[in-house]
Amino acid sequence: MAKFRKIGILTSGGDAPGMNAAIRAVTRKAINEGIEVVGIEEGYNGLINGNLRPLTNRSVSNIITRSGTILYSSRCPEFKTEEGMAKAIKTCRENQIDAIVALGGDGTFRGATDLTNHGIPSIGIPCTIDNDITATEYTIGFDTAMNTVINMVGALRDTCESHARCNIIEVMGRECGMIALYAGVASGAVAIAIPEFEFNEDFAISKFREAREHGKRGMIGVFAEGVSLDQEHKYSEYFVRKLQAETGIETKFARLGHIVRGGSPTLRDRLHATQMGAGAVSCLLDGKSNVVMAIKNGMITDIDINYALVLDRMYKGKLKDGDLDKFTQEQIADMHDACARRRARMENLYRISFELSK
Repeated sequence: MAKFRKIGILTSGGDAPGMNAAIRAVTRKAINEGIEVVGIEEGYNGLINGNLRPLTNRSVSNIITRSGTILYSSRCPEFKTEEGMAKAIKTCRENQIDAIVALGGDGTFRGATDLTNHGIPSIGIPCTIDNDITATEYTIGFDTAMNTVINMVGALRDTCESHARCNIIEVMGRECGMIALYAGVASGAVAIAIPEFEFNEDFAISKFREAREHGKRGMIGVFAEGVSLDQEHKYSEYFVRKLQAETGIETKFARLGHIVRGGSPTLRDRLHATQMGAGAVSCLLDGKSNVVMAIKNGMITDIDINYALVLDRMYKGKLKDGDLDKFTQEQIADMHDACARRRARMENLYRISFELSK
């Protein structure tokens, strides 16, 4: 079993409900193992500038119910430079921080890899509301975000029903449309638009028209923010105008924006955050580093961060020259299979969404 005196926890990138539950789990698991814990405020920026505070069993009491992150978050371009990395390593050395647990998305994991390569063992925990980490079936924050969306959609549906209106609702998701897809299906949306698949505009308009002709009063469409006409114009706002012009249905627009990031974490987010947080400490004690906690086949496991990052780029069509050189043919085949399974699940749900919209 590896020996650690002190570990640091940081949260980086966009906040996600459940981050605090993971912070609590890491802290209490580490303390139970006789390890000191420090919180690093404002992510990698705080690591560079030495913004640290001790975490205890009491200081993490009751945070499991809170959204956001008690350690705060920020973007840190400086960390990507050699000078910034040198400052971060110096902070670790001067404060006897032997390892880092980093909560966030793929950018956070790249930072964790850099720390590991400079001699500071690091573990990543996937926290992002978009569920856009391909190596894991589920990321912390996704379930709460979906529940927030369906609650908001329900409120808008009530007024749509009263006035025989349609409401097109835009939700977060620049490159990954899972929030829109899952919440749209769960909300009974007439149409869903996500960046992964081509949106059949004429077919969608015909579904709204058909629904109205058959007596449906209140109607909902859920669109991901990543669906756009061009770099400056969101498709959702354009579709509102087009739908009303072609069908005569009074159509309103609602952008939920950052409200989707808030809200008390759901049971699922609290549970998985707790399991992953405790698992991260166990990985460190087992001598592992440069891994990310993940859910695979419904079980908590750990995956090499480099594998996770390349798999993600493969799924998103962003592979770089040489990305696959370090992996075996078997690993590459596993990556292709993982991408195919993820895409198939989304395609199936997307197809069902149109089959059931009436």
